[in-house]
Amino acid sequence: MAAAGRKPLVKDFNHFITCYLCRGYLIKPTTVTECLHTFCKSCIVQHFEDSNDCPRCGIQVHETNPLEMLRLDNTLEEIIFKLVPGLREKEQQELDFWKKNQPRENGQAENARRQRIGLPDVRGDYDDGGGDGDDGGDEDCHRSDPQIAICLDCLRNTGQSGETSVTDLMKRFIRCSSRVTVGTIKKFLSLKLKLPSSYELDVLCNGEIMGRDHTLEFIYMTRWRLHGENTYPMVLEYRPRIDFG
Repeated sequence: MAAAGRKPLVKDFNHFITCYLCRGYLIKPTTVTECLHTFCKSCIVQHFEDSNDCPRCGIQVHETNPLEMLRLDNTLEEIIFKLVPGLREKEQQELDFWKKNQPRENGQAENARRQRIGLPDVRGDYDDGGGDGDDGGDEDCHRSDPQIAICLDCLRNTGQSGETSVTDLMKRFIRCSSRVTVGTIKKFLSLKLKLPSSYELDVLCNGEIMGRDHTLEFIYMTRWRLHGENTYPMVLEYRPRIDFG
């Protein structure tokens, strides 16, 4: 009777509020939409660098881009902060520490946070990928997302009849949301280069054609960094689509 009426302890909920990967309390709880298992954001992002499967149940989350199947659970985060005394303050102190002690050459207040989830610092003078009046860009789109810098290089030696229609960008260095997809990059290139709507482009990383649904974050983690490329920004190449038919 006494046991049934006792006040619940935090440890009674540990099974629901701890991360399967790091065994600590869930920080930025992030749920895999395919199986609804939840992990720390930094833990599950790092796991998906090497695997497309859920680390808990083994289900394949996505064939090529598991990061697209992640969703932050802000409600669970608030519940954990209420259950665990001092956790919110500890996390805030850590964030304040990184903000205070990170390099400030270009005023990038989020660089330390970006490093925790596996993205590099954003530095330098880049085209922000926004609109310039006639290219249809949306300057506010994804502005709150983690940013990534890329270099867009033109591949000329394709041997295609339409290759002369594809030229170098005036600004090859672009800064945009890490969640931008290859499909959006293709639209950006078509607008900047004033290509006809029927003109098809391929976007490549390390010589491999990227799928239009791949995000820049996914490409950086699985095609650029994991192949031993330590230079930054990440280089993507574009060329006229080659029809092998």
